[in-house]
Amino acid sequence: MSMDDDELDAIRRRKLVEYQQAQEQAVAQAQAREQVMAQRQQILRQILTQEARERLARIELAYPELTESIESQLIALAQSGRVQKVIDDETLRQILTRLIPKKREKLASRPLGQVRQWRKRSRKSAC
Repeated sequence: MSMDDDELDAIRRRKLVEYQQAQEQAVAQAQAREQVMAQRQQILRQILTQEARERLARIELAYPELTESIESQLIALAQSGRVQKVIDDETLRQILTRLIPKKREKLASRPLGQVRQWRKRSRKSAC
């Protein structure tokens, strides 16, 4: 082997090591994320009834961007000791009304005619 071949071989080995390290880091990060998600789900199973968990799952389907925030707030409530009993569906609904601003509240301040027009436009855009 010539000097150039030795250099290329060394570069290849170095790149291979870098690639393997990047792969190992990616795997470790994925495992850490999975572990955090499993812990979150465990806490939610402890503080929510089955019906409340089902409601949260439906919210995730409709508003996926809000679900993590809602779950984090519920977990924070539990960890701070502000949850003394298991949260049932009705209690979750009450909590959600405080956490999620409703479109209805925004519409309540508008004249009824504007609300009807907004609902018609919403239905058309949903189709």
